[in-house]
Amino acid sequence: MNSPDTAASVVLITGASRGIGAAAAIACARQGWDVAVNCTRDVRAAEAVAVRVRALGRRAIVVPADVADEAAVLAMFTRIDAELGPLAGLVNNAGVVDAKARVDEVSLARLQRMFAINVFGSFICAREAVKRMSTLQGGAGGVIVNLSSVAARLGGPGWYVDYAASKGAIDTFTVGLAREVAAEGIRVNAVRPGIIDTDIHASGGQPGRAQASAALIPMQRPGTADEVAAAIVWLLSDEASYSTGAILDVSGGR
Repeated sequence: MNSPDTAASVVLITGASRGIGAAAAIACARQGWDVAVNCTRDVRAAEAVAVRVRALGRRAIVVPADVADEAAVLAMFTRIDAELGPLAGLVNNAGVVDAKARVDEVSLARLQRMFAINVFGSFICAREAVKRMSTLQGGAGGVIVNLSSVAARLGGPGWYVDYAASKGAIDTFTVGLAREVAAEGIRVNAVRPGIIDTDIHASGGQPGRAQASAALIPMQRPGTADEVAAAIVWLLSDEASYSTGAILDVSGGR
């Protein structure tokens, strides 16, 4: 079994009520992690994920919080400290897309929402995780895995350049933070999924997009949440102990 990098096997997964986040929560539980299951609104779905984690013999709590709300994030971390113990892992998975739009159609409100959740939320959660993990601050080390997107490389033209730009920021954030805390016992990496068959496409008004896009993918099929989760769990594990600042594509060759 892959074991967590530190003795305190507690991981926070943001946006874990569905899709990649839910799959990561289950995959982490199978590898010995206790899981804080974050959601924004769908507490019932998050609790269903927590039930599955507990069925695997691990502890789980549901911690509702909008990652774009700093006060809510601080309260979430305080709950994890009190109810699960020292944090050893963070998966910055929470993110949003929006309806298909060109740049000349994008509103400021849309941009603000996109970056508040996808970028600012990841920064705030990572900040709080570093405060707890850093050996310079009395921590025992830990691992952060950020969720990027192949859109960061491709730019998202004609679909969502704003989303692609937010994920480009995550790529840069991953490399910079990794180098900043490498000597403090913290590894920071990212997973960059391609077209994955999850509910996020419906959230952007394109529920059939994953299957309809199969011809664009060298492997001729969309990926699954479980395939992305496997990469996340590997980066969290001690098998990836010499990997930091890495960005792992899980994209079917795209």
